[in-house]
Amino acid sequence: MVKLTIVGRVHDGLPLSQGPIYDEGDIVYKKHAEFLLHEISLDALPPSTTTIFLHNHCFNYMVRNGVCFITLCDVSYPRKLAFHYLQDLQKEFDKVDPQLVNQMTKPYSFVKFDNIICNIRRQYIDTRTQANLSKLNADHKQELDVLTEDMSLVVERRRRSDMIERMKNAHKSTSPVWESKTLEVIAVKWTPITIIFIVALVLLWSSL
Repeated sequence: MVKLTIVGRVHDGLPLSQGPIYDEGDIVYKKHAEFLLHEISLDALPPSTTTIFLHNHCFNYMVRNGVCFITLCDVSYPRKLAFHYLQDLQKEFDKVDPQLVNQMTKPYSFVKFDNIICNIRRQYIDTRTQANLSKLNADHKQELDVLTEDMSLVVERRRRSDMIERMKNAHKSTSPVWESKTLEVIAVKWTPITIIFIVALVLLWSSL
């Protein structure tokens, strides 16, 4: 069944609206959905329709007009139906004034759309309703063009990317002094003088 839904802005990864959460355990999955939204905003995940597997669940998401629609389903839930659900959400969201969406600055501040998510979600809880069976049968011969990936791989890529970024920052914080033009000028100016001074000391010592 459809268990969790988040609608977010892509360019900054801000979650705008969410569906109801009935199970406390789904709060953990909500964090995963927010993480995926953040990765999409960083171009670390493709903006095309994608399914991310996590244990016995999967996140299905699609990006349209700068807005990402994410839903968590049981892995046994028909994927075609899940994307029908997301498409219905998108059609309703397209009716919203884009300027209003761009003005939002706080997470989950688009509370009015929460009710719309709730109403559409009810239509997709039971996969055996006539309406849902008709949608599945209509698409029976049509294959979904959906990318698939495992959540563990997404998390590992982020971990490696963060590690590389930390290493770059550490290098930048320690290297400027040695890479500076000032140090280069000092070296060019004083190195010959230092060599002459050392040679003079050696000659003086050997003459004693």
